[in-house]
Amino acid sequence: MPIDLSDESRYDRTRLRQWARGRARSAGVDRRDLLKLFAMGAAAGSLGVAAAGTASAAGAEAAPGIVKPLPPELFTIRGTNAETNFAALRGTGRLTPVDRFFVRNHTSTPRIDAGAWRLKVWGDGLAGGPVEFSYERLRALRAVERTLFIECAGNGRSFYSTQQGQAVTGTAWTLGAIGVAHWRGARLSDVLRLAGVSRGAVDVLPRGLDDEVVANWVNLGRVRRPLPVTKALDDVLLAYEMNGRPLPPDHGGPVRLVVPDWVGISSIKWVGDIEVSGEALYSPWNTDMYRLFGPGQPAEGSAPLTRQTLKSAFELPLGASVPVHRTRLLTGRSWSAAAPVTRVEVSTDGGGHWRRARMHDTPQRGGWVRWSVPWTPRTTGATALLARASDGTGRTQPETAVHNTQGYLFDAVVRHPVTVV
Repeated sequence: MPIDLSDESRYDRTRLRQWARGRARSAGVDRRDLLKLFAMGAAAGSLGVAAAGTASAAGAEAAPGIVKPLPPELFTIRGTNAETNFAALRGTGRLTPVDRFFVRNHTSTPRIDAGAWRLKVWGDGLAGGPVEFSYERLRALRAVERTLFIECAGNGRSFYSTQQGQAVTGTAWTLGAIGVAHWRGARLSDVLRLAGVSRGAVDVLPRGLDDEVVANWVNLGRVRRPLPVTKALDDVLLAYEMNGRPLPPDHGGPVRLVVPDWVGISSIKWVGDIEVSGEALYSPWNTDMYRLFGPGQPAEGSAPLTRQTLKSAFELPLGASVPVHRTRLLTGRSWSAAAPVTRVEVSTDGGGHWRRARMHDTPQRGGWVRWSVPWTPRTTGATALLARASDGTGRTQPETAVHNTQGYLFDAVVRHPVTVV
């Protein structure tokens, strides 16, 4: 009988012990190479990744391989990625329009014909042999629709440096590596049961169809990250629609995983095969990457990251100029992976005074709430706008985020600079 790992803290503790004791199988990479990369990650805090055959990620001047237009008023290009400019969400409603949804690519966006696409489910965690699903067969299964956010684990990373003066590595996201969409697809649990998942299954490893990834001249293979079978059988979707349309290429089309509440790397894009294993699995995406390293963390790093955290953002450019003596409606969004947001407070004087914002949405887990507060600046000069959220667990955004060298899970109140003129 497999251990129940649907609870993130139990999953963290169990997988960390299994990895440290060598009781987990490295899926697709020689264990010696994985241990070497893991040691590099622990020492340096990050690993650079790139498409196979290259030595480093693309420069910040372009976003190679992204299909959709990336106008500068909507996006900031960050290497192979495109960050949504949060101000571009003002007035867009609760869902993030596809043309403004951030793009996180490890290499480049593949173009995959839905008619030729196949999903292979295989592994020793199945009662029988491999099972294949076509796009038509997947769509013939009972459909599920859910509104959920997907957020990169490093969203907010740049504020470790700019706000806390702490060095971190990785893509310098501000707060735009998140988007909320209405997803439609099949339950992963239905697919696994049709494939004959056994009672002895432990981990489920989805793998993408994008290019192989190279880090420090080691080919890591295609992007993949295991889920405990209890999570896979709980609430995970194999999504083929986004906001009522077929899933676009940049966002994982024709089919991607959507893993509610967990860090974005769990929601594998362009999924092409799923291994179901009777033993714990590890890949580079939950050993040397997407773990916490640094002061206060275990020497070997933390357990693999699972649940996202709590954040707030203004729909206003950083460093914006606003006119004095003129009332302005400040707007923004807050979200939490642990529980619905229950309260949002805003300060317009750098944290000296706080007042409650008006929330415009019914709080729901897995989404964000839009909020607003009127502001009439009385004096000119530089100031900082602050927004802090609380959620149903009783947690409130802290003043300082716990540092880690890869800059994951930033959750502190962001000081949003503006100048009153």
